Amino acid sequence: MLKRFLPKETGFFDFFEAHNALAVEACENLIKLSANSEELAFVSTKIKEIESKADKVTHQCISALHRTFITPFDRNDILRLIHRLDDILDLIEEATTCMSLYEIREIKPEVHEFSVILHKAVNAIGEILKSLRDIRDPKPIMENCKYVSKLEHDGDFILHSAMVKLFKEEKDPVSLIKWKEILELLEKATDKCHDVTNVIEGIVIEAS
Repeated sequence: MLKRFLPKETGFFDFFEAHNALAVEACENLIKLSANSEELAFVSTKIKEIESKADKVTHQCISALHRTFITPFDRNDILRLIHRLDDILDLIEEATTCMSLYEIREIKPEVHEFSVILHKAVNAIGEILKSLRDIRDPKPIMENCKYVSKLEHDGDFILHSAMVKLFKEEKDPVSLIKWKEILELLEKATDKCHDVTNVIEGIVIEAS
């Protein structure tokens, strides 16, 4: 299955883009879930499968790093970048697994808001990764990094508003604890999108 994400001649940029393509797919499934709670079991399983594929890409990237003497940029940055990309999917998978394990019957609107933000962020990261192949013109990279930073701030606001609403309106303490965990995981996923751009900004600065 991974062959459709990776060209015949693979490189580190191919690994990054393949991993991010899987994140886009996971976000699309999260959006689907946010619109229909009846899809929870199916989508949770699907995202778990996607996360497993992404883990394989991560392992392949790290294995290639051990075998490669000449890399497109600093080896530690390659390692940090693939791990930060992996963190995004790990958190999305953990959030949907929690929803499934907790047998959530009704999806809160904030899940949709987070899913849209994450979808925008990983798509922007996809554009950044394409531009990273040739960073003679860093402007589009930095502009998209700023956009992801804005989305991360939007995620902070959604979580803050959701927590205020949750503690004010939720009467069942068990349900409150469940939703607090789920929403915090989704917000952490937006943080990791920002972490990805922080790594990339560092790469661009070192290359300039």
